Amino acid sequence: MNKMCQSCGMPLKRDPNGGGSNADGSKNSEYCSHCYVDGAFAQPDINAAGMRALCIENLVDGGVPKLMARLLTKGIPRLKRWRAH
Repeated sequence: MNKMCQSCGMPLKRDPNGGGSNADGSKNSEYCSHCYVDGAFAQPDINAAGMRALCIENLVDGGVPKLMARLLTKGIPRLKRWRAH
């Protein structure tokens, strides 16, 4: 099992739903429940830069300093979802 979502980089242990959901309703161990729902990406048209910007915004909204949010998201382009593109 991956330790982090392969789309946004969130630690999967912090996912309140324990991971995304496949089309058959089973848990997906590669993506979090924010990124992957019912066997499809929640933001199908976003790119790695857009995902990083969205994650920075969400982290800052959650009280994380912007510099720390930028550091936490710098690896997003190297995650599995984005390497295929």
